Amino acid sequence: MTLNTENTARGCFITLEGSEGVGKSTNLAFIQQWLEEQGHQPMMTREPGGTPMAEEIRELLLSQRDENVSQKAELLLMFAARAQHLDEKILPELARGGCVVSDRFTDATYAYQGYARGLNLDWIAQLEQLVQENVRPDLTILLDLPTEVARQRMNKRGTTDRFEQEQSEFFDRVRQGYLTRAAAEPERFAIIDAGQALEQVQQDIAEVLQGFFLQRS
Repeated sequence: MTLNTENTARGCFITLEGSEGVGKSTNLAFIQQWLEEQGHQPMMTREPGGTPMAEEIRELLLSQRDENVSQKAELLLMFAARAQHLDEKILPELARGGCVVSDRFTDATYAYQGYARGLNLDWIAQLEQLVQENVRPDLTILLDLPTEVARQRMNKRGTTDRFEQEQSEFFDRVRQGYLTRAAAEPERFAIIDAGQALEQVQQDIAEVLQGFFLQRS
């Protein structure tokens, strides 16, 4: 299935991306509310996760553990969860014309496992093609925030998972990876300054969504 903004016969696939601490949870709720007010019935989901099996893989990935986790194992688990998520949940919804909103997708794998972990980007591209074929998001909203500000927000949350315990340099690379991805695909990405007041952030998101659906109409 090929998804793009010119193909209105298919559903729409929107992703929200960003590092820890940028406010994804709050703004996902806003996106859901905005879409519902416009008459859509979005299917909200997340990665890794989204189905029972994929959620089990999520637990494997996020749990703190004594052994060192192989970077290749981490990458393969991400795509294993994604394969199940796509086949079980995302693709059926898009095929029936629905709107899917995912908290992260493959751009996160490029940012975290590619740019931050240092894994070969070509490996990720090969797995992306294997698992997704031609499926890509129609719109990706990237919440961007300087690492030090994001870390301050993250620290206020208390308990951290395996990824959140990484050092600031790791999240600097995550951020740069996202920005590199966005610069390469400006027609798909919308970068939102997450350091603004929440009201302004959400106004910017609403404008992006409005423009996206106007383009599809």
